[in-house]
Amino acid sequence: MKRVLHIVGGMNRAGAETMLMNLYRKIDKSKYQFDFVYFKDSKCDYDEEIIELGGRIFRINSTNAILRTLNLIKLIKKEKPFHAVHAHMLFSNGVHVLAAYLAKVDMRISHSHNTSDLNSKTISGRLYQNVSRRLIVMFSTHFIACGEAAGEFLFPNNDQVQYLLNAIDVEEFCNNRVVNRNFLKKELNLDDSTTVITQIGRIAPVKNHEFTISFAEYLVKNGHKFVVNIVGSGPLEKGLMKLVEEKELCNVVNFLGIRSDIPNILAGTDLMIMPSFHEGFPVVLVESQASGVPSLISNNISSEVDMGLKLVAFSGLNDEFSTWETKLYDILQRKHVDAVKRLEVLSSKGFNINNSVKKLECIYG
Repeated sequence: MKRVLHIVGGMNRAGAETMLMNLYRKIDKSKYQFDFVYFKDSKCDYDEEIIELGGRIFRINSTNAILRTLNLIKLIKKEKPFHAVHAHMLFSNGVHVLAAYLAKVDMRISHSHNTSDLNSKTISGRLYQNVSRRLIVMFSTHFIACGEAAGEFLFPNNDQVQYLLNAIDVEEFCNNRVVNRNFLKKELNLDDSTTVITQIGRIAPVKNHEFTISFAEYLVKNGHKFVVNIVGSGPLEKGLMKLVEEKELCNVVNFLGIRSDIPNILAGTDLMIMPSFHEGFPVVLVESQASGVPSLISNNISSEVDMGLKLVAFSGLNDEFSTWETKLYDILQRKHVDAVKRLEVLSSKGFNINNSVKKLECIYG
């Protein structure tokens, strides 16, 4: 059995982490086993499942980049052998594959999950990115990206990039909407005329939840009957709750926390909203389209997320709320896409988890 060490920082319910768990659940564990490096002490959402699946979790708590790298080298040497080190932390991948090289790991994979980085805004940040890209090119043996935009961002002009799409258990999501269509209306005691809008993701600056709350305020003033469900948690959660109270929106905005029943949440959603400042290739947009849920999203998100099912509408963050309102009700009135069609399209585009697992096994060798 070949052990693969994934460097992730932590394994909470976020896009890249969810994608990785989708792969981990399906991969042939008689051939491959996953271990994980965290750079935090706190417990993460997927910890128990990782242990149940036979994985190990190693924690490195150094905040200093040099000490962290030295500790990673020591860890790899101590816990060897590792067939591969698979790094998922954007520009930090540079020092992580360097550590793997110094620890004499033959396969060193750098994986891009995003299309933007806050470091791009400063001179020192751009210098860091340039150095990191050089390290990634020098010490990675393989380059993987979740999509073309993410690949070009971290590995510009690199013709060796392989694409591993953010695949899901397509059948689970495609078939769930019929069974659990009223899941949220029952849970929240809503009548059939209420439009259920949901935002799923970490409550962090990049997700732009404040936009959603302001949009909800606009919809209330215009007499719409709806609720907004915020699914997830994060550093801005308390501040967002306070904002909802200040705007007197507690009767229409629900904080549902971290949920393990995302297929049911999506099945019970009328429309998903995602006004993010930037994204890589969000897993939840694959899940929403598999579920047949229309999505209204920021045009900062790559158009490659649209599967061609007429379930995604884009709008600019500088657009008036009236534009978002028009697009919201336009997409809600579009013709329903049946489960068979959704399954066929997503599978043909490579988003079936079984296909991704086979591809990853080929990469690992």
